[in-house]
Amino acid sequence: MSARYITTTLPYVNADPHLGHALEFVEADFLARTLRVQNTEVFFNIGTDEHGAKVAQKAKEEGKDPHAYVDEYAKRFKAFADQLDISYDSFIRTTDPVHIAAAQAFWARCFDAGDIYKASYKVKYCTGCELEKTDSELTQGRCLLHPNLNIESREEENYYFRFSKYQEALLAHYAKQQDFVMPEERMRELTSFVTAGLKDFSVSRRREKLAWGVPVPNDPEQVMYVWFDALVNYVSAIGWPQNEQRFLKWWPVTQLAGKDNLRQQAAMWQAMLLSAGFPFSRNIFIHGFITSGGQKMSKSLGNVIHPLELVEKYGVDAVRYVLLRHVSHVEDSDLTLTAIHEHYTAHLANGLGNLVARVMTLAEQHFPAPIELGPEEASIEPLFLEKIEEFRFNEAMDIIFEHVNKGDVYMTERTPYKKIKSENKSEQEEAKKDIEKLVRHLAKIAVHLTFAMPSTADSILNAVRSNKKPTNLFPRI
Repeated sequence: MSARYITTTLPYVNADPHLGHALEFVEADFLARTLRVQNTEVFFNIGTDEHGAKVAQKAKEEGKDPHAYVDEYAKRFKAFADQLDISYDSFIRTTDPVHIAAAQAFWARCFDAGDIYKASYKVKYCTGCELEKTDSELTQGRCLLHPNLNIESREEENYYFRFSKYQEALLAHYAKQQDFVMPEERMRELTSFVTAGLKDFSVSRRREKLAWGVPVPNDPEQVMYVWFDALVNYVSAIGWPQNEQRFLKWWPVTQLAGKDNLRQQAAMWQAMLLSAGFPFSRNIFIHGFITSGGQKMSKSLGNVIHPLELVEKYGVDAVRYVLLRHVSHVEDSDLTLTAIHEHYTAHLANGLGNLVARVMTLAEQHFPAPIELGPEEASIEPLFLEKIEEFRFNEAMDIIFEHVNKGDVYMTERTPYKKIKSENKSEQEEAKKDIEKLVRHLAKIAVHLTFAMPSTADSILNAVRSNKKPTNLFPRI
């Protein structure tokens, strides 16, 4: 059996979980569930990023000790993943003692390689990104991602990582493995960034200014920069350095991340891996943002869509459906409450739910026993698996719902609900064959839905196996 390691980025705990977190969790879960049925052993990691200036500031604003603050938010994110039916194997926190030990061991390897050095620099710094910025990354002196925040000018003595040392090695890897980052547009963007020249970046902060971080080995005056610490979770989650055998079993990793994480995940982290003597990540999928009404979601605009409110109204599987089918795997995607309701009504209530109800009503009324399913109904279309492996999640979902549409068309054209009532015996038999075919078709749909909408898939398969119409899968709202 082959082994595959999948991870999301770790959400930063300075705010509640949002729709972007839900998207990344659900996408990774879709991939993990699909791989598990292909004779692949999967290790699926999620967790929380809990150090850094923003967390310390939020804890201070709320009048809480940082430990108490991050404990509370870690619970929220774990509950959030559970409510979305995420089948993770690991929930790592960067405040876990095993992670802190791993971050310090990783630092030591990079230091011993000559890639961490102390220097005094003046830099432009975005507190929103917690990243240093070059002039080319600013517009009118402001960060593109955080235009409402002032760019800080900082000068202090910190430790730096020799990012510049790894420019040629990174470019060589990108050229060799052109699908290392997907989609292609992000690979081109990454290559352009690295080709333009890499500057060494700070990997520590003075403890007197920021005490909330992982202590730097052998220097009590410094703590690790939050990005250096957080990125190490990808190896600490699989047992490094305590369990080398476990690490070797699972590495390298497939990473999922948002486009604002591109350079951190696909350039900075990869250079850190080289420095520590580890192989590159397996591949990295970069998804876009979710906007609403053509604008970034924000409280001030009043266009924030809260994922758990959607779950409460429409159900978990409906939310998973919208995120997997109606969010582009390449571009930013616009979702509004109106559009979500329309997707739910058209494709779930009037589409899949209605088809299941009609078919299983006919089966229950006219078959004395359940239809016995065979290997054909349990098989999965190769193209469906290919789309998921290529991170084309919405296209994989389109394949399933093309089959839902085919079922509707077949029902309309063959009219088994009319022919079954005919006094003509041959028409009755023909209708029974059509109903059986539709039941088998439902089972086939359900098998493919197992990875995207697991509860719905179980309900459909249980209905087929018991020959009973299920309770309404998607009530009209």
